Amino acid sequence: MAKKRVMSESLKEEIAKELGFYDVVQREGWGGIKARDAGNMVKHAIEMAERGHVKNK
Repeated sequence: MAKKRVMSESLKEEIAKELGFYDVVQREGWGGIKARDAGNMVKHAIEMAERGHVKNK
């Protein structure tokens, strides 16, 4: 069964840039980020959705 993507790649990149770890993503891929950064990214995405700043892409 295929995984359902919850966040678009562009949204993930935007949030990573805002939170300051996009350079790690570019160097090492998404697997290279810290668990704390991943958690902060999800938290940020939820906050954006609650404010109505996220649209399904």
